[in-house]
Amino acid sequence: MLYSHCMSSTYEQTPPRDRVREELFQLIRSRGDATRTDLVEMTGLSRSTVNHAVVRLLAEGRVAEAENQAKGPGSGSGRPSTRLRVVASGGSVAAIDFGHNHIHVAVGDALGRPLGEQRLDIDVDLRAGEAMDLAAELLSELGREHCVDRLSTLVAGIPGPVDNKTGLVRSSTILSSWVGLAPVEELERRIGAPISVHVENDAVLGAYGELKVGAGRHHPSFLYIKASHGIGASLVIDGVPWKGSTGIAGEIGHTYLAGRTELCRCGNRGCLEAVVSVQALLAQVAHTHPNADADTVTFAALDDTTTHRLLNEAGRILGGVLADVCNLLNPGALIIGGELGAAGSPLLEGVESSVGRYAQPAISAAVEILPASLGIRAELTGALHLASMLALR
Repeated sequence: MLYSHCMSSTYEQTPPRDRVREELFQLIRSRGDATRTDLVEMTGLSRSTVNHAVVRLLAEGRVAEAENQAKGPGSGSGRPSTRLRVVASGGSVAAIDFGHNHIHVAVGDALGRPLGEQRLDIDVDLRAGEAMDLAAELLSELGREHCVDRLSTLVAGIPGPVDNKTGLVRSSTILSSWVGLAPVEELERRIGAPISVHVENDAVLGAYGELKVGAGRHHPSFLYIKASHGIGASLVIDGVPWKGSTGIAGEIGHTYLAGRTELCRCGNRGCLEAVVSVQALLAQVAHTHPNADADTVTFAALDDTTTHRLLNEAGRILGGVLADVCNLLNPGALIIGGELGAAGSPLLEGVESSVGRYAQPAISAAVEILPASLGIRAELTGALHLASMLALR
């Protein structure tokens, strides 16, 4: 069952009735809301068992009821079913999205709903210490601004490989100033106050955000792709992000493209993210638009045929790599996030064209190709929701 992934280490020692109540609470929380019928169908428990547990949750004030809208004429009679929602309680949470070129921080309530946020541009790859200093300062400012006395949990995402066994940044070329650092310890030291800190790859958090409140809600298995200053991915299987044996799965940005010679930050040539990235495409846009300011030009500002062609070609290149992934994994959807995912339909149309061309027909026919509904806020949203979930453990 999906909810078993959210339970604490003391789960097996809890009495059966308490265990069922906690399982149902986590299901309601992860879905946002649910009816009693939903809970019966998802768990296979009897209606009387579900009702007993729900009554206890209502009495404890952990969930509340909201009545569904009345059915329309001819749709049947009877009392409208009520939806159960988790009641916000406990400490506030925080999130940090470290991109290659920005930091985006937020504080949220106990359910992970944002109270306030700030974003700054900074070279995160080469200025690790300064980036973490600024993130801690911004969190402190947001806490004062929104009267947050104490943060219970912080989740931070970084755009590089973090070994889940050691907690260290592994690559000496990606995030070069972070190599050998333990981000959890670094952030705990900077924040100072007692707080639980959890660090994930940013694409994993983007996938989590889309899974909880975005385009992934209706796809139990999908691949999230963060197409930005780098290219990363996270695979969700049956509602759970899969991170690999050491937590470094999804580095598709370093897939080799035959015949390409562009130098990548990893030290190799011809990597996907050296060819398809915000910097690479903006360089092409600047070259094809000599009158545009190369430092401020954006895809949205240049809504013309040439820019559309560049984005479409980038989508075709990305789609060629994703077609191989689809043949291997058969995901229900490809959800494209990051700045390039938000750049408009030409890139997605290019992805769709290559997936349709190179993936097996039965596979390409079954996969949906969607923009991330949370846009460039998917990683921050996912971090807030994960922080709120971890705070309950």
